[in-house]
Amino acid sequence: MSRRRKKRSKRGKIEEPNHQVDQNYDEDEEIRLNKYIAHCGFTSRRKADDYIAAGKVKVNDEVVTQMGVKVQRTDKVEVEGQVLSLEKFVYILLNKPKDTITTTDDPRNRDTVMDKIENATGKRVYPVGRLDRHTMGLLILTNDGDLANRLMHPSYEVRKTYEVETERGLKDDELQKLSEGIELEDGTAQAHNLARTPNGFVLSIFEGRNRLVRRMVEYFGTEVTKLKRVEYAGLTLRDVKMGRWRYLKKSEINGLRKLVKLGPLDFD
Repeated sequence: MSRRRKKRSKRGKIEEPNHQVDQNYDEDEEIRLNKYIAHCGFTSRRKADDYIAAGKVKVNDEVVTQMGVKVQRTDKVEVEGQVLSLEKFVYILLNKPKDTITTTDDPRNRDTVMDKIENATGKRVYPVGRLDRHTMGLLILTNDGDLANRLMHPSYEVRKTYEVETERGLKDDELQKLSEGIELEDGTAQAHNLARTPNGFVLSIFEGRNRLVRRMVEYFGTEVTKLKRVEYAGLTLRDVKMGRWRYLKKSEINGLRKLVKLGPLDFD
């Protein structure tokens, strides 16, 4: 994808790109402090709790160490001396290539998904879930923490569809067992909408356990040689080439939020 730049109006004023949306908090609405910090794009809610407990957070120039404190968007919130403000939400769909790490930073300087979208936005975004290093395909990145957390939570049963190729082709009875469910060390795993393809098969799952598809294949004594996620929560890779990305459309964003029982965002 070509790099997108902010447009200038005829008067020279920089206009915000239309893929961003303000967070829908009223000025007097109370927000839990850890949630506010996360929605400012500083860190996750869990890590925000660590900053609070360590006395590194100030609200209106007063150190706060108590959990559960609520703030308003008009309050002054600082973390380690940095004044925070609520960022606009950004939503990105990436076609992740092989040998790319799903992390925001890698101490071994390997390629990360952030390297693939480094020119996408000035906002701090995070991957929604993980694809292991050798798995390709659809990955969502956003700074909308509520949406990301719900999409990853098993109770919402978000559909994920994969194209799979294996070292040894699975037999019909083995594919049937996948459809009926097999017992792994961490519980039952079941393939949905399973169908053969010229080079393997395609299946859907509704949970996000670690290396689940690979372990389902390993159950039959063979290994995955190619794994690509081609659909996530109804989104597909249409018109997004390997290693490229695009912004989600407004209808797609609110479609995701509706799927996990969040209210729509106002883009006006």
